[in-house]
Amino acid sequence: MRLTDDQIREGLERLTDWEWDPRAPDIHRTVRLPDFLTAVALVNQIAQAAEQAGHHPDIDIRYNRVRLSLCTHAVGALTENDMALAARIDELVP
Repeated sequence: MRLTDDQIREGLERLTDWEWDPRAPDIHRTVRLPDFLTAVALVNQIAQAAEQAGHHPDIDIRYNRVRLSLCTHAVGALTENDMALAARIDELVP
C-alpha cells in the first residue's frame, strides 16, 4: 500500500539522513565511509538485510560513498517496506 505524503514525512522523522523529494517516488541517503573496502563491507551487510527482508534498495558505490535509494518498484511509490528497510540500514551504518 502506498504511503501518503504525511506518512512519508512521519517516517522520515524516525530515520537518519534520508531525504525525499515529493516529486520523486523514492527516499535516498548517501553515506560517506573511510575508504572503499569499508564501503563495500557496508554494502554486503545491507545486501544481507535486504535479502532477509525480501526488499532491495538501489545501491551506487563511488569509492567511499554509498548512495542508497528505496522505492517499492512494483507499486511505483514508497511503502512501509521502504521505511522498514531504511530503519534497518540505519542500524548498520557506522
